[in-house]
Amino acid sequence: MTTLVTLADVRAAADRIAGVVVRTPLLPVPAVGPDLWLKPESLQPTGAFKLRGATNAVRSLPPEALAAGVVTHSSGNHGQALAYAARAAGIACWVVVPEGAPSVKVEAIRAQGAEIVLVPPAQRLAVAEQISADRGAALVPPFDDPAVIAGQGTIGLEVVADLPDVDVVLVQVGGGGLVSGVATAIKALLPSVRVIGVEPELAAETAEALHVGTLVPWPVEQTYRTIADGVRTSPSELTFAHIQAYVDDIVTVTEEQIRAAVGVLAYQARIVAEPSGALTTAAYLAGKAPSGRTVAIVSGGNADPALLRDLLSHRAG
Repeated sequence: MTTLVTLADVRAAADRIAGVVVRTPLLPVPAVGPDLWLKPESLQPTGAFKLRGATNAVRSLPPEALAAGVVTHSSGNHGQALAYAARAAGIACWVVVPEGAPSVKVEAIRAQGAEIVLVPPAQRLAVAEQISADRGAALVPPFDDPAVIAGQGTIGLEVVADLPDVDVVLVQVGGGGLVSGVATAIKALLPSVRVIGVEPELAAETAEALHVGTLVPWPVEQTYRTIADGVRTSPSELTFAHIQAYVDDIVTVTEEQIRAAVGVLAYQARIVAEPSGALTTAAYLAGKAPSGRTVAIVSGGNADPALLRDLLSHRAG
């Protein structure tokens, strides 16, 4: 039986990451919606929520494991976060990056001092595991890890502290680490709050899995069609168990809705969001979320400059 992360785990993570991770504010955005607050994780030093889980994972490792360094596989944000946490700890870091990842994210990982290994998307996990075996480095997965999930769950603690009468929390769903952690914290503290996951229609495997009650992996050739590159991954048995236990529903949004939401966040909320970060706002704007006081997590702002320019110029035109 799968052991789920607990509220105590999330609270312990909050203590570990204090001083490294930014406690992001809740921003009311009446120009977008009278009952909408944004949680801008784009304000983290690495530009995305992933720093929470990566920092907690690194700080949870025993000294003997830390000495050999850490390794992960990531399309960008988790890799950058782990490289940041590894540099802060003074240890080596390897990041296996799938070919086709946004160059802005790849360069950000390299700038943190990590060694990058580019591979076809389907080989990312296998190569990371091989590096771990060869180097003795601790494998820190982007989502399939209790310490990573607990770290992401600290967002939920902050939401409840800042808006205790929240009704709905909208969370991006890719591999499921973010929604698993946030839902764990929210449901433990405020069980009546509706936690709603959001996926692109082109990568909606978790929505399908939740409907049928078992994982239904989609091929990477299918999920890689979405512009939201941060949520092209599949949930694991661990994250899906959390989703089944704590997430009320998963809704989907179109590519056009995602693109439009990036523009709304930039022009009306003054927040730069990558397409994955705009998923929750897209769901809110499309009327896909339940009514009530709503928090939409903006999971990251590491948008490819050329893509962002195209999205914003299209809206301006």
